[in-house]
Amino acid sequence: MARLPRQPDPARLKGVRLIVSDDHAGLKAARRATLPSVPWQRCQFHLQQNAQAYVTRLDQRKPVAQRIRSIFNAPDRVEAERLLKQAVQAWATDAPKLAQWAEDNLPEGFTAFDSPHAQRMRLRTTNGLERINREIKRRTRVASIFPNTASCLRLVSALLAECDEEWMTGKIYLNLQP
Repeated sequence: MARLPRQPDPARLKGVRLIVSDDHAGLKAARRATLPSVPWQRCQFHLQQNAQAYVTRLDQRKPVAQRIRSIFNAPDRVEAERLLKQAVQAWATDAPKLAQWAEDNLPEGFTAFDSPHAQRMRLRTTNGLERINREIKRRTRVASIFPNTASCLRLVSALLAECDEEWMTGKIYLNLQP
């Protein structure tokens, strides 16, 4: 009988200051259950992609995307909120579903404004994690077949340790120093 890996104990997880994810219901529920006091940043890239589902005319996709990008590129939260309010008013008549969706969802991407300006670019999306996921997928495809779960876990663990070492000693993905 195969033994499942031991689940991590959330009480042992220390130093988590921000969670960045997309709008996956399971991730949100897990975050609320295990780390309720940690701020959450919804991935701005995914928000911008999700908005396209509410754009009914193809010729409006690019202007809507540009407007959302300008909201997220605002110098601070106050300006982002002001730009969002303008966008919602502009979309209210031509695209009321988009306006309502934007008003309800885009503020979930504003948590990054609470971080220093130099760190916002790295904290506002899940790009760092997605890069790691692509590397894991690339490397596990080469192996193609694993004799057991433990062998796959060893490879993935080694890849993550390699990433951690690179981030600690080489190219720093996110500099938390003031």
